[in-house]
Amino acid sequence: MKLQNSIPNVRDGLNDVERTVLYVLHITQQEMAGRAVPTAMLYGRVLEYINISENELMTCLQRLGAGR
Repeated sequence: MKLQNSIPNVRDGLNDVERTVLYVLHITQQEMAGRAVPTAMLYGRVLEYINISENELMTCLQRLGAGR
């Protein structure tokens, strides 16, 4: 699946990449019984959906407020 839309959605302000990262994070947290998800694990799973660099993922996570 290739995502082209980088414009934030009017409903929630998320673009397609951010929405995909949050979706994968949610699924992974459920599998890990609510524990923290290692960034490397998240990155590997996000790559199954979209082509994104490590730096782009870190930037996305920072925008979303992860790691605080």
